Amino acid sequence: MPSITLPPKENALFKRILRCYEHKQYRNGLKFCKQILSNPKYAEHGETLAMKGLTLNCLGRKEEAYDLVRRGLRNDLKSHVCWHVYGLLQRSDKKYDEAIKCYRNALKWDKDNLQILRDLSLLQIQMRDLEGYRETRYQLLQLRPAQRASWIGYAIAYHLLEDYEMAAKIVEEFRKTQQTSPDKVDYEYSELLLYQNQLLREAGLFKKALDHLTNYEKQICDKLAVEEMRGELLLRLDRAGEATEVYHRLLERNPENWSYYQGLEKALKTKSAEERQKIYEDAWVKYPKGLVPRRLPLSFLTGEKFRECLDRYLRINLSKGCPPVFTTLKSLYPHKDKVAIIEELVLGYEKSLRTCRMFNQNDDGKTEPPTSLLWVQYFLAQHFNHIRKQTLALEYINAAIESTPTLIELFLIKAKIYKHSGNIREAARWMDEAQGLDTADRFINSKCAKYLLKAGLIKEAEEMCSKFTREGTSAVENLNEMQCMWFQTECALAYKSLNKYGEALKKCHEIERHFVEITDDQFDFHTYCMRKMTLRSYVDLLKLEDVLRVHPFYFKAARTAIEIYLSLHDNPLSDDNKESQADNANLTDKELKKLRNKQRRAQKKAQLEEEKKNAEKEKQLKNQKKKKEEDEEEIGGPKEELVPDKLAKVENPLEEAVKFLTPLKNLVKNKIDTHLLAFEIYLRKEKSLLMLQSVKRAHSLDPDHPWLHQCLVRFFKGVSDNKDMPEAVQTVLKQEITKHFGESDPKTFNQNFLSKHVISIPHRVAAAKMMVYLDPSAEGKAAELATSLNESLTGRTVQMCTEVLQALRDNGLGSQPEKIIESYRASCYGLYPYALAFMPPGYQDNSVVTTNGDVSSCDHEDMPNEM
Repeated sequence: MPSITLPPKENALFKRILRCYEHKQYRNGLKFCKQILSNPKYAEHGETLAMKGLTLNCLGRKEEAYDLVRRGLRNDLKSHVCWHVYGLLQRSDKKYDEAIKCYRNALKWDKDNLQILRDLSLLQIQMRDLEGYRETRYQLLQLRPAQRASWIGYAIAYHLLEDYEMAAKIVEEFRKTQQTSPDKVDYEYSELLLYQNQLLREAGLFKKALDHLTNYEKQICDKLAVEEMRGELLLRLDRAGEATEVYHRLLERNPENWSYYQGLEKALKTKSAEERQKIYEDAWVKYPKGLVPRRLPLSFLTGEKFRECLDRYLRINLSKGCPPVFTTLKSLYPHKDKVAIIEELVLGYEKSLRTCRMFNQNDDGKTEPPTSLLWVQYFLAQHFNHIRKQTLALEYINAAIESTPTLIELFLIKAKIYKHSGNIREAARWMDEAQGLDTADRFINSKCAKYLLKAGLIKEAEEMCSKFTREGTSAVENLNEMQCMWFQTECALAYKSLNKYGEALKKCHEIERHFVEITDDQFDFHTYCMRKMTLRSYVDLLKLEDVLRVHPFYFKAARTAIEIYLSLHDNPLSDDNKESQADNANLTDKELKKLRNKQRRAQKKAQLEEEKKNAEKEKQLKNQKKKKEEDEEEIGGPKEELVPDKLAKVENPLEEAVKFLTPLKNLVKNKIDTHLLAFEIYLRKEKSLLMLQSVKRAHSLDPDHPWLHQCLVRFFKGVSDNKDMPEAVQTVLKQEITKHFGESDPKTFNQNFLSKHVISIPHRVAAAKMMVYLDPSAEGKAAELATSLNESLTGRTVQMCTEVLQALRDNGLGSQPEKIIESYRASCYGLYPYALAFMPPGYQDNSVVTTNGDVSSCDHEDMPNEM
């Protein structure tokens, strides 16, 4: 259909529609659309229909919008406006590839349209189509060579394509057009110069970069960045003398910056520990209050020199009461000889302070304040907790609490000790005690909520968080709005441990949505950063977005979701009613009556909670409606609601698991868990070649990993047992297995693995599980192998012993008699008297939650093992 040209009156109305759209006056825009379309001659005017559709889309009426825009496009296929509008519609639905096609079609009919070119460039950078982005930015530069954004966008295109020299040349050509006074402070020009210098450094042109820095130093506002860049460049150019001066100046500015000392070490070309120590000794004299110059030598000193340096460092910190002193020394703990010296020194302080209030009885110095003993006990509690001596740790923290029962830090450490000893309920109780000492502290509030979630007390955790969330909305919804991912991650794990898979998956999907939102949010920065000239930050943002899902929050959520989907695939949720009917059939009349009364009470309670929740929702909806009326707009439609039951009863759990796995395979290749999770999915999908790929990648990271061993044994057995596999595939698999793993017989492979790692408990357990998997009659030998708690064995932890006990109960080590399970539990209880998992049945149910949200339990400090 040929394009309809509007007469002057209607054309003026159409321009007003465009203005209304730009100013977000959508209802006015619709009125003008109606005026044009009510005229029979122009009832099918393509561009007006398209604009009406675009306006309706902004008001949330998506289906009508698509119908109108498509109708408009059919009526005027040669209109760049219709194609552009269709592209905007696709963009609002995050269908960026489709939107790019629409913009390219629009440019066929109006190749020099600036707005379409700009919109196209935004989508290309969003989708990282860097070649296309460079071409579009070149077109924009040709059309608008006087605009700053045209030059900057073109330079960034080359920067992202890693052609740094070309990018630097473009920025230099643009810089020449800028007329600025050398004395005038211009932040945007300063940022341009710093960005240009970054390009020169990334291009490897260090001499040019240093000259550039020297020439334009006066016009750069960030003087600290100039000095740091100069020091780095002088080191790269091997001009050590000048670099030394620079780092000395930087240390005068901030003697607590670790990187400046490292730069100074490189500049002075120190080789021996004595030369390195000399740097820090000079710093002690120059900066007597500096803590970093006293801490850094501890990383490379040994023996008596280490002891002397550590003694000085600890005395300063413990005397003035520095809570994070243990955290600063934690990185030394892999060195056993250093740990022994730390323990010896601090135990000496504790003994001496008790008797004569001095760090050493032979000291001639002044006596220490009473708080020094407190901080020494605080340090010792953390020290013994870290080296897994929880009984001693509790002794010291209890002594500290007895002397100062109002210091919050002491309760935090006591909670941490109980957590590490395997009693999260008691840990939550002590964290709640700490929170009660300062209810206005958001950090303690968050810590307490986290511990409550780890203890499975989800409602109590929500109530704890509600003290700091917005009024008038539930804490969970507010935390989701704020993208509070630590809370949602812990919630997901808590629900998973309670077998509430739907609720857990809801939290995982919420976290996934946050990452999608963060990716989409960068859209606004593509124009903003070029306008404000924050170019270095912009490039950093783009690089961060490319690897966004490397973040631990995503990895935790993805792993949790994958594990749940695997569990749902193995054991799909059955009909609850059928299960309950089957259970009820075994009950007596009295028990049945008791159960029904209990169910009625639970139903009534649930109904009251539902009514309360509905009332809150109604209130929120009213507030939202009011807000919408005030704004007179609502961009985009509502998101699909995440319903726990629907998520848990998904038709194809493995396909859902793959969605979470894909980003991990692309971005978290260096974690063995990524490839082992991939193996578990492909094993169930019966994708033999993908299973092989997963175990090969995992093997290259850690060939002796216990979980990998279990995967390999199952893989080898699957390959040898599968008679339906195509011969070519089986040949390839057997060749690859022999090439990479040396052995293809699962039993021999398992025996070799056990012989190699016979003193490691995690490896023994993995081998024992596979022993039962390959030969169920070997359960006696497997149990003996897995349940050994000999002191000569390595890898004995609360978590490992808990896993073994769970495997015994779940028949993971075969069908074991109750006598063996109880004997192992009692042995573990003797080793770990605070761990909930190993307590006698009477103790385990003693933890209760009071109605006000406090966690109460039996005080295990009264138990004989702890005395």
